[in-house]
Amino acid sequence: MVVLYLQAVGTKEWREFGRTEVIDNTRNPDFVRKFVLDFFFEEKQNLRFDVYNVDSRSCNISKHKDFLGQTFCTLGEIIGSTGGRVERTLSGIPGKKCGVIILTAEELSNCRDIATMQLCANKLDKKDFFGKSDPFLVFYRSNEDGTFTICHKTEVIKNTLNPVWQPFTIPVRALCNGDYDRTVKIDVYDWDRDGSHDFIGEFTTSYRELSRGQNQFNVYEVLNPKKKGKKKKYINSGTVTLLSFKVESEYTFVDFIRGGTQLNFTVAIDFTASNGNPSQPTSLHYMSPYQMNAYAMALKAVGEIIQDYDSDKLFPAYGFGAKLPPDGKVSHAFPLNGDSDNPNCVGIEGVLEAYFQSLRTVQLYGPTNFAPVISKVANCAAEITDGSQYFVLLMITDGVISDMVQTKEAVVNAAGLPMSIIIVGVGPAEFDAMEELDGDEVRVSSRGRLAERDIVQFVPFRDYIDRSGNQVLSMARLAKDVLAEIPDQLLSFMKSRGIEPRLAISSSPVPALH
Repeated sequence: MVVLYLQAVGTKEWREFGRTEVIDNTRNPDFVRKFVLDFFFEEKQNLRFDVYNVDSRSCNISKHKDFLGQTFCTLGEIIGSTGGRVERTLSGIPGKKCGVIILTAEELSNCRDIATMQLCANKLDKKDFFGKSDPFLVFYRSNEDGTFTICHKTEVIKNTLNPVWQPFTIPVRALCNGDYDRTVKIDVYDWDRDGSHDFIGEFTTSYRELSRGQNQFNVYEVLNPKKKGKKKKYINSGTVTLLSFKVESEYTFVDFIRGGTQLNFTVAIDFTASNGNPSQPTSLHYMSPYQMNAYAMALKAVGEIIQDYDSDKLFPAYGFGAKLPPDGKVSHAFPLNGDSDNPNCVGIEGVLEAYFQSLRTVQLYGPTNFAPVISKVANCAAEITDGSQYFVLLMITDGVISDMVQTKEAVVNAAGLPMSIIIVGVGPAEFDAMEELDGDEVRVSSRGRLAERDIVQFVPFRDYIDRSGNQVLSMARLAKDVLAEIPDQLLSFMKSRGIEPRLAISSSPVPALH
């Protein structure tokens, strides 16, 4: 039997989430029971799997006696691995080989299809005294209890008995809740200015019928039950015809990750003099033996989550605004590891190491120029636009941008590329100008050109610092906020370029323990 535990973010406490079934008398069990978890890209979701040999049916694990081993990982590691499959060696019993556990993850399909359809009507009843009718349609999906819920209204077509409505798009889930044979009821109304719209008639269909597209079965008689009851010669109140119907899949972030899309993470750190002398405790770059500085915390918080989606774990890391040895030349995009040909650092720990090493060798100077680093990453992103790579640039800074005009130009250029920019402001400065780059309210523009997408997310770190001094909580809060927009930004790029996820590399079923 396998027991899954989830770790609470602040307290680090492990809580039991669920257990698999017990499989008797085998050393290679293949468990059927699945754990259904909510996945949040922006959170580090730590998991622990404990394996037991069950010799008692008691719910109390301590009575099972035989602990066979355990493993730890994050949900992101499983989803970000090839085919959503991770193989881990079990440990926990000193000096003993505990076997292997295989973990697989898949996204539950929640009927993500989007339907686009167009309808017209013919010879509808005339309802207006001085003119014809002003018809519109109201769509209802049926509920389990026999009631109906409105799910779409078309626009009103004025003064006609033969309207042709505009095509419209609706999630299939909204139309039928994923049940293709569920009744869809459509009412036809004549619009009145005072809101007392006149009922012309109704008809029913289903998603399955609609999905057959334009044919003789998708011409519907509009019936008015009251008229039908009163008039013997009543035939109908007109007809409604389906002109076109198409279905497209709405892909998710996980679809692309499972299809092999890699997140390329790049870091850029502010080495301007306004940070203060790194050897002084008042400096934002001060390396205390007791706790991480704000730069290291922001880097670790974001990097530890993104690294799960980058298979090679090699991260380019740059500094900007410093004078470099030996000649004291100012650089706005120097590699932290000192290697211009290969700025990659191994893992987040490698980036931190290179950052600390740079603090000892360069001279903090200025000004605070963002454009060179943004353009450097954008050049890499421009080389790979097929959806196999998506670039995330994390910039950590203490102050106001000196080259705002050039930075806006760089952001507008980058908005058409597979790229997102996260800016974390550290220290007490006013960061009002940064809000200009975060296009949530107003899209960034440069020389009359609007950014194609909103790709910048800015946050001041001080808003996330836990008052009790819990660094882990501060970092989790920061990561949650700055990374929350990345999945939608990735999807907006893929959609704008018509890129579909590659088929997930399937993982063949393998016994979970050896």
